[in-house]
Amino acid sequence: MEAVLQPERSGCQRRAIVRHRGGAASDAMDTVAEEVPVALVFNGISHAVMMATPRDLEAFAVGFALTEGIVGSRSEIYDVELRQLPGAAEVQLRIAQAAFMRLKERRRSLAGRTGCGVCGIDSLALLDLDPAPMPASALPDPLAPAIERAARELGRYQVLMRQTGGVHAAAWCGLDGAVLCVFEDVGRHNAMDKLVGHLAMRGLDLRQGFGYLSSRASYELARKAARVQIPMLATISAPTSLAIDIARQARLKLVSFCRADGFVEYA
Repeated sequence: MEAVLQPERSGCQRRAIVRHRGGAASDAMDTVAEEVPVALVFNGISHAVMMATPRDLEAFAVGFALTEGIVGSRSEIYDVELRQLPGAAEVQLRIAQAAFMRLKERRRSLAGRTGCGVCGIDSLALLDLDPAPMPASALPDPLAPAIERAARELGRYQVLMRQTGGVHAAAWCGLDGAVLCVFEDVGRHNAMDKLVGHLAMRGLDLRQGFGYLSSRASYELARKAARVQIPMLATISAPTSLAIDIARQARLKLVSFCRADGFVEYA
């Protein structure tokens, strides 16, 4: 896979503020998370515009293509080109013709309809809430030591969170719970796509670890994990009912309220 690399953006900006403390006001500067529209273009056709933190965008686009089922594998993505624009960004992907034809059929089914805002999907039939069961994985038994280690280590890698207080993190952990890499974004699903894209671009086996997110476990995170066969999704906050249902159907282990002293297993 080829990628045209652009200068990395910091993912945050400095803004003037007025800070109020104890009845007094003072002028100051604050660091805030950057959020810009990012267009994802497949074989010259714009498919989606996502609001995201403008860093790791090549990985984001690759992960989005995989977790949304646009391509079935990394081998169907031939190259990636990032274009930084004033206040925005565009990522162009060249994908296999078979995958592009499937995407065109999906777009054709949406013509003339009013979207509901779920990644361009506006029909219940197109939500794809029925994942195939995953094969058995080599998750550790017991789980507690791995989850407790991940919970202890995540904070040190949340650079943007420390600067801004306003982003989510998606971490990839080894089966022993060691945090191996972390991606941050204003959107939890964007952070996960960046993580999946990074792993896929490096040809790593997604069965040999688990994802740990500093967010709730929503249905789209569970569905994304199931599509790329990540065996376990761990989150700091609560799951939704649909996330639990999808995890159970996919045989995805779902654990939430993960802390250094415990967790809750839902599926």
